[in-house]
Amino acid sequence: MFDNARLQRQIEFILEIDRLKQVLRQTIITDKSRRENSAEHSWHAALMTIVLSEYAENPQIDVFQVVKMLLIHDLVEIDVGDTYCYDINARKDQHERELQAAKRIFNLLPKDQARQLQLLWDEFEARQTLNSRFANALDRLQPLITNYYTHGKAWQEHGVKRHQVVARNCSIEDGAPELWRYALRLIEDAVRRGILSE
Repeated sequence: MFDNARLQRQIEFILEIDRLKQVLRQTIITDKSRRENSAEHSWHAALMTIVLSEYAENPQIDVFQVVKMLLIHDLVEIDVGDTYCYDINARKDQHERELQAAKRIFNLLPKDQARQLQLLWDEFEARQTLNSRFANALDRLQPLITNYYTHGKAWQEHGVKRHQVVARNCSIEDGAPELWRYALRLIEDAVRRGILSE
């Protein structure tokens, strides 16, 4: 269609990632009117990076790198859907399914850009760098906050208990210790108020 093959591939990728708006998550948006989609989650977590970067475990994080990771890490859900974090069976082969999806989706782009996005995705998944630990902290904190402020609607729908929420989210401490202390206060208050089961 176009004489610029690189641009054509980039446009095809842009059209493909629009499908992320169709992937519904279990998290309810704060007005409780509907479930959020994965594109909204990624956008929300990316903006949280800008607002909350001062709480990173190490102030030397690269905010732009963290934002990029948060914007691309869930693109794999276009192929595999959202895997509910408290569904142990669905999580057994989650990484393998998502790795295949990452390869397919990123390889729609020209090779240099496909490699860049694959490296970002791999970094996020490995949780070994300062940037990836902070990105993962925000990725976990975002639905926790939303669950708390929707009075535990999704937690209650799925019978989620306090120990599950703590186990799932304790890695927030690796990237943002003060945000983990905040998360613990939310969890304990949710139990006290009866919106999260003990």
